[in-house]
Amino acid sequence: MKFKTTPYHFDLLKDSERLASFYNAILEYDSEKSLAYDFGCGSGILSYFLSFKFEEVIALESEFKAASCAKENLSDFENIKVVNEDVFNYEFTKKADLIVCEMMDTALIDEEQVPVLNFAKKFLKKTGKIIPKGIINTVELVHMQRHHFHWDEEDASYEVFSDAEIYSGFDFLEDIDPNFEGIITIKPKREGVINGLKITTYTILNDDIICGPTPMLNPPLLIPLDEKIVNSNEFINVKLKYSMGNGIESIKTEYV
Repeated sequence: MKFKTTPYHFDLLKDSERLASFYNAILEYDSEKSLAYDFGCGSGILSYFLSFKFEEVIALESEFKAASCAKENLSDFENIKVVNEDVFNYEFTKKADLIVCEMMDTALIDEEQVPVLNFAKKFLKKTGKIIPKGIINTVELVHMQRHHFHWDEEDASYEVFSDAEIYSGFDFLEDIDPNFEGIITIKPKREGVINGLKITTYTILNDDIICGPTPMLNPPLLIPLDEKIVNSNEFINVKLKYSMGNGIESIKTEYV
């Protein structure tokens, strides 16, 4: 099946690992359920997967061009309703068995779906589930050549100075506090100069599938720190603070 897309959603469709992970998570879901919501459906590819498992799929997309593509792509599916509407403005009349709400930004720092999911969970049945189920965030000490905020790319140049430490995680069935603040303790593996943190987010699709990062699903984020000489026998304490949904401008770091 060919999908009409916007340029951005075309890049999403090309990310085969991301797509396969969501497909398999949906495929494993109980097929006897009746209603699924797809929030931020984009071109409609995840709604397409849902249509084979659910009696009814309601796909919401606030962007007009993307919603128009989804409506055209899914026009032959009688059990899918595509609505060009913001979740906050949609008039919910039914509670769902499943909500698909793809969280695509590293550590949810620049993720617009955080308030959407917090709001929409009231329209999920008590036994309902969410795909993805949650995320795990890890952090590493690094020395970066490009000393500014940037996402890990193939040509990104940095050295890793520590093992990855889990510093936070979320179960999306619980309310997400968008304001994160914590002191992270990391032990370098060798001597040298550090000047940054690398944050990596792993997406928990369900109990069996963990994905990422992929090119279009939570690519690792490099965050600058003041330069510091470290030794392998010491612990480094870093205070990390940010507001989910408010972008990288909200990130604050300092040694403590």
